Amino acid sequence: MNKIHKFVQFYDRYGPYALVAGGSNGLGAAYAESLARRGMNLILMAREKERLEAAAAMLREKYNVDVIAIAVDLADFEKVKSIINGLDTNISIGLLVYNAAFAPIGLFENTSEEHLALAAAVNVRTPLLLVKLLSARMIKNKRGGIVLMSSLAGGQGSPKLASYAATKAFNAILAEGLWKEFKQNGVDVIGCCAGAILTPGYQQAEKTKPAPGTMSASGVAEQTLKSLGKAPVIIPGAVNKIGRFVLARLLPRKQAIELMSKNTGGLS
Repeated sequence: MNKIHKFVQFYDRYGPYALVAGGSNGLGAAYAESLARRGMNLILMAREKERLEAAAAMLREKYNVDVIAIAVDLADFEKVKSIINGLDTNISIGLLVYNAAFAPIGLFENTSEEHLALAAAVNVRTPLLLVKLLSARMIKNKRGGIVLMSSLAGGQGSPKLASYAATKAFNAILAEGLWKEFKQNGVDVIGCCAGAILTPGYQQAEKTKPAPGTMSASGVAEQTLKSLGKAPVIIPGAVNKIGRFVLARLLPRKQAIELMSKNTGGLS
């Protein structure tokens, strides 16, 4: 099967529009470009208006697809819901990629209540309710797809990322459950448990050399989209797959946490 035919199949199953939450830069921008390459029209949501509009303009020009850029705080689900409900009725969202995340970095004792509430809103409440909102039409149409970003940090306790890791564990378990529930309705769900990704945010937070298995954003996006419909969870990268196996299957829980602590110790 050639690449063009595969892309046509992808569009037919998940088109015409994909919504990428957190789509202005880093991994979200990589997802957006991978989808545009497949001929998908896009709705990009993120908080930073200028960066978002620049990304949208590039994708329109490079791939000749429709790109709707919506600047919105993804912590505010009611606002997100209002925007989606207000879209033109001809705009049908067949694919959701929820990439937005807020990661409080540092010791829990030094993390503010405001940041903890923001992590819960962006990483848990909005993806949960957005899946509920968008899956209704997908189930009715008997086709569609949902990608939820999780993290290897969510496989066990992750010091200096404790609250973020907990929210990412939520998304992985949600994806697994919905993968089974939605499968009978023709809707594909996958959770991406990624390791470290070379995004601007990661490079700014990481004060030492990148963690083993660190991948490019485009590599993570491509591997995830190619696995959609094939498995409930993907761990991009061979090194990360081995790491997950060791942490989850071979090591006692406390040793897994100690090992993760060594990898997160340079974050600040």
